Amino acid sequence: LPDGVACATDVRGGSPGTLGGYEWVHAICLAGGSLYGLEAATGVAAEIFARRGHATGWLEIPLVSGAIVFDWGPRDNAVYPDKELGRAALRAARPGLFPLGPRGAGRSATVGKTFAYEEGEPAGQGAAFRRIGETRIAVFTVLNAVGAVVDRDGSVVRGHLDALTGERRALVPGVEARLATGAPIRPLPGNTTLTVVVTNQRLDRRELTTLGRQVHASMARAIHPFHALADGDVLYAVTTNEVAGAQLESLGLGIVASELAWDAVLSAVSV
Repeated sequence: LPDGVACATDVRGGSPGTLGGYEWVHAICLAGGSLYGLEAATGVAAEIFARRGHATGWLEIPLVSGAIVFDWGPRDNAVYPDKELGRAALRAARPGLFPLGPRGAGRSATVGKTFAYEEGEPAGQGAAFRRIGETRIAVFTVLNAVGAVVDRDGSVVRGHLDALTGERRALVPGVEARLATGAPIRPLPGNTTLTVVVTNQRLDRRELTTLGRQVHASMARAIHPFHALADGDVLYAVTTNEVAGAQLESLGLGIVASELAWDAVLSAVSV
């Protein structure tokens, strides 16, 4: 986002890990590695700084917001996205390219660990895009939730997997079964879903903030449960403010973006 864009941040869940949180950004960095992975965002800023000829004017300082997922469960080692990897990632970025599935920040992501960590399954990165008239809307997500992924028919499609039966448990029946036996529901910490909503439609600060909240809340339809104490969910809503007088008003934009968010979640586990 070399020219900078307006950004609103919506943080939910009990364990977020973020850097920046600016209302105007030149880049957003999503990474693994827990809090150590925030170093990657400083690498993105350093690369932009270099591209600008190391200019130090007040308006030349690159603003980079970042958020991380805890992904050390499936890969018990001390490797994390550092400053150099952040720089390399920006150099490797290509317009229109966002790898899906267990790639990038979603390489070691898992979902569906509400009842037991062993019931989790691999997830990853997801994305969805739509164009309505001159308005463009895209949603990108890194899916590492404590909850399971649910499709539009209400079926669990990833996570809460019972290894003995091969069945995936729906949330409420799973809770009821635990209540009946007195078994606790204590998921391990270290779960997060990171999301970026991007549009070119002109929005004021209040509309942009509300768009982020609306889409983030809607994602509870696709992830069961969502925004839990063991999660650290973060959503960035950004607009380039290029299109005025668009066919969609802000509510309609939020409705469309919310459906795209569900599509993005499903795409993360469909590869």
